[in-house]
Amino acid sequence: MHTIKREMGKGGMSHGGGDGGGDENMAAWLLGVDNLQIQPFKLPPLGLHDVRVRMKAVGICGSDVHYLKTMRCADFIVKEPMVIGHECAGIVEEVGKEVKSLIVGDRVALEPGISCWRCNLCKDGRYNLCPDMKFFATPPVHGSLANQVVHPADLCFKLPDNVSLEEGAMCEPLSVGVHACRRANIGPETNVLIMGAGPIGLVTLLAARAFGAPKIVIVDVDDHRLSVAKKLGADDIVKVSTNIQHVDNEVVQIQKTMGVGVDVTFDCAGFEKTVRTALNATQPGGKVCLVGMGHNEMTVPLTPAAAREVDVVGIFRYKNTWPLCLEFIQSGKIDVKPLITHRFGFSQEEVVEAFETSARGSTAIKVMFNL
Repeated sequence: MHTIKREMGKGGMSHGGGDGGGDENMAAWLLGVDNLQIQPFKLPPLGLHDVRVRMKAVGICGSDVHYLKTMRCADFIVKEPMVIGHECAGIVEEVGKEVKSLIVGDRVALEPGISCWRCNLCKDGRYNLCPDMKFFATPPVHGSLANQVVHPADLCFKLPDNVSLEEGAMCEPLSVGVHACRRANIGPETNVLIMGAGPIGLVTLLAARAFGAPKIVIVDVDDHRLSVAKKLGADDIVKVSTNIQHVDNEVVQIQKTMGVGVDVTFDCAGFEKTVRTALNATQPGGKVCLVGMGHNEMTVPLTPAAAREVDVVGIFRYKNTWPLCLEFIQSGKIDVKPLITHRFGFSQEEVVEAFETSARGSTAIKVMFNL
């Protein structure tokens, strides 16, 4: 196997030249379909406002698996070798000269997206929609499954003493649930239905409860995932089929199980059947929040939903969520530890096995690397 050496620039993008500004750094490179190799990954010189972080915990996301299996995720296509991973936490080993918020030895969780802060969306506070976003492990930007990364200090959040590095890495998936709850205005008077009990459905469950939702019902096709959801605090669960012909009957079953009107439905799967169910199960005047991204195009009953004034809102990643996630975790309002089902070290064999474990699904929820 030919060994690749690349420089990591700001935002994790490759560039040539320079001495790398640090010791040799190893990372997990995606070289092709089902081809992950641990190879050298050189760090750039430290910027004035940057920190160098030694990675300690990195989780595997569904998007990472998509890239490994297909070399693409939605419209993002891997066209050249890329370092994978974006759910991460570590320990600060060096700080830039202008950094005032962090010191060497601080344990931090990293928000993986660097926005431009110049466009209208950034200026309006919606930086998650920045068209020039440089996001870990989103082509052509490299990720964080590496010994070390360099990242802006303002995107590294110090962990409270009672929050572990693994819990810090879990702030990234939890942020999706927190952002979804903000977009849907979840509160103590919002009864919630969640379609899909995968990792994102489960963090949305935890976030909705922390936001005060009084009743939460979660729906899935898999008994094991539903049992996990129940243990994590779902008030009730509904098992459904994959047959789209069953939607009408399942909506009746869901509404009966709910016992009250569904104010907000989170679709955390993104398939035609789950969106249909979400639109039909939500009460008049309610909201459907599209969180999952399964199918790009689908045929769904929008006109009846519009006639009932059901609002449909989308979410993309998150913004300004890390402080609240850390507050929820350190206060005990949210416990993300049960979501971490598998742990692996950072060797070639374990990296391959970890991604295969995550891809298989089955009993795996969150697969975590301990570096």
